[in-house]
Amino acid sequence: MSAHETSSDNPTLADGGFILKAGEGSASMGMECPHQNGLLYMVPGDRSWVCEDDVRPAHVLAGFFKEIAALDDARIREAMNRWGLYYRPRALASEDAENE
Repeated sequence: MSAHETSSDNPTLADGGFILKAGEGSASMGMECPHQNGLLYMVPGDRSWVCEDDVRPAHVLAGFFKEIAALDDARIREAMNRWGLYYRPRALASEDAENE
């Protein structure tokens, strides 16, 4: 993604139909194409408060999809398949460094 600064307190990333705006305590991600348009909000929650504001969106989405995938629910798998959406958790950078 290419970075565009709207202000020093509100970095914005925009590319591929996504606009990610990260601010103090919250973030939003706009998703738009000719056929769909939506806005996703990410705020501190029970499992996302540990991350700094600038990386919270990645923490929230990766954690959410990891939890959803672990539910092993056929309805979730079918919906993800219909939309061509797949998730695979990866090792953390700190885990990779320990294994070297």
